[in-house]
Amino acid sequence: MTTVLVVVVVALLLAAWILSIANRLDRLHVRTDAAWAALDAALARRAVVVRALLDPALSAAASRAESASRADRELAENELSSLLGALDRSTLAPALAFELADAEERVVLARRVHNDAVRDTLLQRRRRVARWLRLAGTAPQPSYFEIAEPAAPSDAVMLRPRPSARVVLTDASGRVLLFQGFDPARPQESFWFTVGGGVEDGEELVDAAVREAFEETGLKLPPDSLVGPIWRRRAVFSFDGETFDAEEWFFHATVDGELTIDTSGFNDVEESSITAHRWWSAAELEAAEDTVYPVQLAELLPTLSAGWDGETRTVR
Repeated sequence: MTTVLVVVVVALLLAAWILSIANRLDRLHVRTDAAWAALDAALARRAVVVRALLDPALSAAASRAESASRADRELAENELSSLLGALDRSTLAPALAFELADAEERVVLARRVHNDAVRDTLLQRRRRVARWLRLAGTAPQPSYFEIAEPAAPSDAVMLRPRPSARVVLTDASGRVLLFQGFDPARPQESFWFTVGGGVEDGEELVDAAVREAFEETGLKLPPDSLVGPIWRRRAVFSFDGETFDAEEWFFHATVDGELTIDTSGFNDVEESSITAHRWWSAAELEAAEDTVYPVQLAELLPTLSAGWDGETRTVR
């Protein structure tokens, strides 16, 4: 009887613990949804104020941002921010200038609240018990909203251009090699990404892809073994406190046999911010709770086996 009682008590405690995790997950998803609604409202208010400026280019950009899909919203909002950054605010009526600054400040605050909610939700979803027992249920995985933030709402938004060449490196089984890293300014938020990096001045894309692949994996890829660029991705992101306007060009390369990854060519930033690497199948990517870039990688990875048709496609 004592053993049965102990087992019952342990089972009840375990059930209560699991239920508490499920309830916390549910509350976090509600919080994330509410944070997105608040961010969406702040962006909409900014668009309304922008149209009050009666500038045709700004009004058109505001309308594009409002009508953009969630997938295209970041780029559209960043384009509007760039135009606002170039605006001479000294020509505005004081009341209108104040209204615009207030709207921009609300966007900044709402974005931070939203991304904090996303971070907490993703951390909870990635716990082993949450993944093993599928405690998130059918709730979609939330994603960060990356738009440039000025140091102060009235400052010009200065984005540093960053062209990069990336390699979708697959093995004979169709798995892709990804690295896991984090932004030093937000070490609690990890993500996975493909081989590759920034293009140096005067460097051709394919040469940059070959160089980055060697530095990050130790693999010497012949330039003619790279297919593409198969994909192009535009994104605005922050890293270590600096905001970049990234244009990423993806090539595809396949390796046969076992490949030992040699990361001795990492630079200091990579050494300190990259924590792991592994090969991923499309099915594993589809089921992963981790943040992966590009976002569409799970969907696009199986299409690589069919070969490239010569068209560079835009991806997220």
